[in-house]
Amino acid sequence: MHSAFLAWLPSPSQHFLVVSTALLIYVLTTRTRRDQRAPTTAIAWVMGMLLMPYIALPVYLLFGQRKLRPAGSPRPPRSTDTEHWAADLIESFGLAPPGPSEVRMHADGTAARDALFEVIAGARRRLDVGTFIIGNDAFGHDVLARLTQRASEGVGVRVLLDGFGALSLPHGHFNRLRAAGGEVAVFRPFFSLRRTGPRNLRNHRKTVVADDGWLWSGGRNLAGEYFLGNDVHPVPWRDLSFDLHGSTAAAAARQFDHDWASVRKRKARGPAPTAEPVDGPLTQYMPSGPDQTEDTALALLIGACFRAEHRLLAITPYFVPGDSLRDALRLAARRGVQVTIAIPAHSNHSLADFVRARAMRDLARAGVTFRMLPFMVHAKAVVVDEDIAMCGSINLDLRSLLLNHEASVLFYGQEQIDWLAQWIETTASAGEPYRARRPGLMRDLAEGLLLTVAFQL
Repeated sequence: MHSAFLAWLPSPSQHFLVVSTALLIYVLTTRTRRDQRAPTTAIAWVMGMLLMPYIALPVYLLFGQRKLRPAGSPRPPRSTDTEHWAADLIESFGLAPPGPSEVRMHADGTAARDALFEVIAGARRRLDVGTFIIGNDAFGHDVLARLTQRASEGVGVRVLLDGFGALSLPHGHFNRLRAAGGEVAVFRPFFSLRRTGPRNLRNHRKTVVADDGWLWSGGRNLAGEYFLGNDVHPVPWRDLSFDLHGSTAAAAARQFDHDWASVRKRKARGPAPTAEPVDGPLTQYMPSGPDQTEDTALALLIGACFRAEHRLLAITPYFVPGDSLRDALRLAARRGVQVTIAIPAHSNHSLADFVRARAMRDLARAGVTFRMLPFMVHAKAVVVDEDIAMCGSINLDLRSLLLNHEASVLFYGQEQIDWLAQWIETTASAGEPYRARRPGLMRDLAEGLLLTVAFQL
């Protein structure tokens, strides 16, 4: 038996050939695609190829691609300068310029629910719904019933659900919606044999768009814990969302259509109709992810750290920044900027909680203030001075900034900036200050090992 097992093992020369082939595939695919990887990510893949090539190579071929070749209709051309660094930066990536909007911020789950149902009821021609999760709970069933009713009334309802989020749903969850004429598509089904792209590039965008002109968005998925609670989570999570009218909603509709077309393997229907002009503060839709040429959210956050003069407020459920963002935050604090980051003391992802400590210790020494919240917060928002605010689906972690399809809206109006700043500060005041502790040897080693795969957490 023992000799038979040894005979099965590859010879040293065969093993060397496998390792060499794996490394060659990694180098060639990285160079061909011109993938830009974080150093820790590149080291993790190379070490995997050296130590475990029989496992690392198949995993790399399935999950290793980070950037997709952008497809679809051309992005709108750059408009005239807006005299705001963030707007100019985002527009330089080929994204839609800012435009005036009528904005409502949702202070709590009740306001968010009422606004969501208002958008669903207000659609006259088309209703596009993109989400990571639609809960198999009372709230999720209520949302599906309302979408089914609108589809039966002749509204074109399209639901795009992420493949990983769909794993928790029972078979037949969308049967009534489909029977009423609604369309449902799954973004990269996790166990599908069809060629749909790398399975680790999830769609985390959260948008509901009515008639290409009314957008409901933010950090909330369509399940009870993000609104009023359910049987599993009787205490709802703290979250943020908003709705708005204007050209920003049209940009979100255009992005949804590209996402839908990529799943259905068909051409996007073209630019959304021009939104009806509205008066109000400027907002700008900012998609981020593998389908964008640049890492838009990461670029904006790094720029914000260097532009900030007196404050940078952030709230996020998960905090696993890459080296570039961590350095930018540290240098902002060293310059005397008040950098305050609110995160839950215990989130719903224990591994992310474990690996965040190394970055937090480094940043706390530089003067960054962390507020450890005694409840689960799922909100994602950043405020820079009185200059700009960002709210949407983007967490301050490597997966969200580099792998997921994400989206946020930038707010340039003073009222929205002040509202988000007050919401973050009020929420953060409930948390205890973070006190860094020197890690023991075993924890330090464990953190280092886990950080090599932090981009997948």
